[in-house]
Amino acid sequence: MLGWDARFAAAFQALGHPEWYPARIIRETKINFTVIAKGKGDHEVVLGGKVWHDAVSDADLPTVGDWVAVDPGQGEDLPVIRALLERRNRFSRKAPGRSCAEQVIGANVDKVVVVTDAKDDYNIRRIERYLTLIRKCGATPVVLINKADTVEEAEMQRLCAEVAALNSEVYPIVARWKKGYPPYLRRVPKGCTITIVGSSGVGKSTLVNSLLGDEWLETGHVNVVTGKGRHTTVARELVVLPGGGVLIDNPGMREIHMWTDAATLRAEFADLAELATQCRFADCSHRKDAGCAIRAALESGTLSQERYEHFLNLDAEIAELERRNEKRQMTLERVFKRNRRGMLRNRDDREEHRRDLNPHRHHH
Repeated sequence: MLGWDARFAAAFQALGHPEWYPARIIRETKINFTVIAKGKGDHEVVLGGKVWHDAVSDADLPTVGDWVAVDPGQGEDLPVIRALLERRNRFSRKAPGRSCAEQVIGANVDKVVVVTDAKDDYNIRRIERYLTLIRKCGATPVVLINKADTVEEAEMQRLCAEVAALNSEVYPIVARWKKGYPPYLRRVPKGCTITIVGSSGVGKSTLVNSLLGDEWLETGHVNVVTGKGRHTTVARELVVLPGGGVLIDNPGMREIHMWTDAATLRAEFADLAELATQCRFADCSHRKDAGCAIRAALESGTLSQERYEHFLNLDAEIAELERRNEKRQMTLERVFKRNRRGMLRNRDDREEHRRDLNPHRHHH
């Protein structure tokens, strides 16, 4: 049910609180969360202090797709999230803007579906960024090129071949006719969690509505989880699909900043990594250094200028992110040490105060 498996069950059991119950987060706001739990439907909960304090960064806090342990509480108080069950994975990007923080787009995801269209939105370099992030988290990527009916068949074949060359499944679709979907999207199987990402205006909402089921749309039933009718995404949320599968839907993304590392980048650009081993110098920047094999491939025409520039841009972006992370980590460590010193001083003061109150205790 909802992606619950033996691994989560064992983690929940190990907490040793039979009065708590497991739930999956379907929506979050700045002040609380909405979860769904077996036999309890969807309901509001609040975050427990320990979970908040144990989180090193915002990315460690519960988010949509996470499984949590909930304390039902007493009386009229809202139930409380007491523990976050260890994630199978988390699909993340760098938060928009100048921050170097990680933004989790969805937790415990099996497939990430990238939606683009066959015309204005199509950008192979952006798709490449998505694929890098998806593989980093360990989910399976799927690319859907929507509005296949708006271009010539030869052009669509070219676009699909371009994406397939990046080692991803790719399907030309017409979302408004539910045409071209792979079988697992026609009816997402029970226990499978997918998330859909892409720019605004490429047909994501049309795709989501078709996944929610034509009958559901025609009769105007309210979805048991979201409590909404026809679906247009304004905030990240988890939706239960007719076949028992689960969808984490996301608002359109204008920016896809990298949240990965040099090793993942090298794996995504394996052809360039192989060339780099042939460079004369081990620390070659692949820009103007003498004896650069990547530059040689560029000049001979075996490497495209666009792919070369995209590699350099991503490499620079990741290097900058790692530099900022290192600086942020140093700041966090300084704050931690300062707080720890303060705690130790307070403990010593309390101990001295106890001795003053009971001077005879230490003579026995």
